[in-house]
Amino acid sequence: MAKKLRKKAVRNKSKKRYACTTCGLVVSVDTECGCLDTCDIVCCGEQMQPK
Repeated sequence: MAKKLRKKAVRNKSKKRYACTTCGLVVSVDTECGCLDTCDIVCCGEQMQPK
């Protein structure tokens, strides 16, 4: 049997990242939704800020 090789996680620097100022959670956006309106990412009841 052949060994299964794991791919290493590669950090994509072009992703948009958002951080919560209250708890410190960081979210990275791989693909935008494509809506015409702006979509907010909310954590701890407040909008997350671009990092």
